[in-house]
Amino acid sequence: MSVNNPTPDPITGTIALSRDVASVLLRNIISDCKGQRVLFDLDSTLLNNRPRSVAIMREFAESTNQPLLSQAAPKHFPTWSARDSMVLMGIPEVEADGLLDEYLEFWAPRFFSSEYCVHDVDIVGAVKFVNAVDESEGEVIYLTGRDETMRAGTTSSLLSLGFPPPGTNNTSLVMKPNANDSDDTYKRDKLESLSASGNIAAAFDNEPAHINSYRSVFPNTLCVHLDTDHSMREVRLLDGIVSIKDFDH
Repeated sequence: MSVNNPTPDPITGTIALSRDVASVLLRNIISDCKGQRVLFDLDSTLLNNRPRSVAIMREFAESTNQPLLSQAAPKHFPTWSARDSMVLMGIPEVEADGLLDEYLEFWAPRFFSSEYCVHDVDIVGAVKFVNAVDESEGEVIYLTGRDETMRAGTTSSLLSLGFPPPGTNNTSLVMKPNANDSDDTYKRDKLESLSASGNIAAAFDNEPAHINSYRSVFPNTLCVHLDTDHSMREVRLLDGIVSIKDFDH
């Protein structure tokens, strides 16, 4: 199979499909999705939230007088490790270790809020692809680990970026009822309930553990992993799951 990069992800072993193969895969989904549901995670699947982390890091830099951190840019957030991001910005490792707890306490209430969703941008090709699914009369379901307190900001962000708006036509936004619920358990339970209510043409998620759950619950559904970033757990993709870099088709 042709690939973009023959070197697998060092943690998950993921190797993404080549651009040409991924493009055919995405076009086939558009052609075949009429009357069926297509499930999309949001963060790191349809939406790139590195700019959200950039905004928070810059605010933290100002509040703690850390000029090196004020230079934060999306390139400084290749993974979910805030410590690694600080080191990439020039903070010595020992100093980054000392700042980490304070930063995470500052970061969490901002990152998991409606207000900061405004900073998110779309993954390459995502807006065009999801709209193509909608126009092909597929049912778009945004299935996210974000909780209900983020609904207003999430909806506003999707609208401003040009995604099919949730709550209209065949598009819905499914969110965790409680912020403290485990993403893993919530998604698994939600998938079990969805399995009894019609065909699912395809499912997309960046988190290996979650796309593995899709594969287990929907063995006949095309399960697609977004090779963007993840929580850095050593979870390998199940057989039959394909991986893509973005939605460019």
